[in-house]
Amino acid sequence: MFSGKRLRQRREELKMSQAEIARALQISRTSYFNWENNKTQPNEANLNNLAEILRVDPLYFQEDYELITLYHQLHPTNQQKFVYYGQTLLNTQISDIPETFYEYHVYEKLSAGAGYGYLEDRSYDVVYHDEEKEYDLASWVYGDSMEPNYPNGSVVLIRDTGFDYDGGVYAVEWDGQTYLKRVYREEEGLRLVSYNSKYQDKFAPYREEPRVIGQAIDYFIPKE
Repeated sequence: MFSGKRLRQRREELKMSQAEIARALQISRTSYFNWENNKTQPNEANLNNLAEILRVDPLYFQEDYELITLYHQLHPTNQQKFVYYGQTLLNTQISDIPETFYEYHVYEKLSAGAGYGYLEDRSYDVVYHDEEKEYDLASWVYGDSMEPNYPNGSVVLIRDTGFDYDGGVYAVEWDGQTYLKRVYREEEGLRLVSYNSKYQDKFAPYREEPRVIGQAIDYFIPKE
């Protein structure tokens, strides 16, 4: 990439003015000024003329000129070493960048299949994710009935919003079990629907007092 900074440095080394170079190139001083400030860049003809006036190779004005020049001065074997060493440095640099992980306490066990006892296990698992999200309840997803949207083994995040709209994904407590399903309110109860078509719908009559725990707002696969 063309570097206006290198152009300016070379001009100042030779104690030449912008106006002087602009006259030599037969362009306006504004056009030349824009080159040095990286607003525009010279075409190939002007670049070659610049190199002649400033007594440098046309590649001199590239940002990575020093690296390019050094690389081409090396023998082929050393060129390979040069590239290998640069890649090693880059990998080290990337690995040195700290990655922030946020801690989540996963208390509940929700099933995306046959159901799982609500609050069956009050102990929690500590897992980590690289994004911090607001939620009221973090739960494991067991089973594949909500795949691919909520994979088995993922952590689903739930907000205590109550029932909001038909077809939303909710955690529902019913008959001593909890389910992660799409929920539809019908006249006689709640219909619990899976994403995975191999699972039949479940129907929770209102007389059995099904309770919507909250709405699923997101999920993630915990970081190792």
